Amino acid sequence: MAVGHGIVEFPVMAFVFFGLAAILDVGFVRPTLLVTGGLVLVWMGAGMLQLARNPEPVARVPTLSGRSPLWSGVVLSGVNPYFLIWWATVGAGLLLRAADYGTMGLLAFAIAHWLCDLAWLWLMSAAVFGGGRLLGDRFQRIVHMLCGLFLLGAALDFLIDGWHRTVEML
Repeated sequence: MAVGHGIVEFPVMAFVFFGLAAILDVGFVRPTLLVTGGLVLVWMGAGMLQLARNPEPVARVPTLSGRSPLWSGVVLSGVNPYFLIWWATVGAGLLLRAADYGTMGLLAFAIAHWLCDLAWLWLMSAAVFGGGRLLGDRFQRIVHMLCGLFLLGAALDFLIDGWHRTVEML
C-alpha cells in the first residue's frame, strides 16, 4: 500500500511544486501557504487530541474488490480529501522549505517523506494487525496524544515562519 501511496504522492508533489512555481515569487504566496498550512496542522492536531480523549474503534481497512495492496494504496490515497488538502497546504509549505536547498533539497525531501510514510504505514499495520490486542486502548490514546502534540508543534513552527515572512514583506 505504501508503494501505491507513493505512486500517487510523487506526481502530486511535482504538480504542487512545479504548478505553483510561477506564483511562488509573488510576495504574499509563501506566507499565505505557511499560515494556511499551520492552520491545517492545528486542525489535524486538535483532531488527534480529540481521538486521544475519545478513541474511535479501529475500523477495518476497506478492501477494493480483491485488488492488490498496491492498487488499494493508489485508490485510497488518490480519493482521500485529507491527502489533497494536506499537499495543498502543509505539503506545499514543506516543499517551499526544501526548495531553499535546490534540487537536492527537493529530492532529499521527497525520498525522506516517502520513507517516513513507509515506516509509518508499516508501524500502523503492525500495530493494528499484530499488536492491537497486546497494546490496547491506552496505547492508542498515547499515540494519538503524541501525534497531536507533534502536529501542534509543527503548526506553531509554520505559523511563526509565515508571520516572519509577512513582517519581512511589509
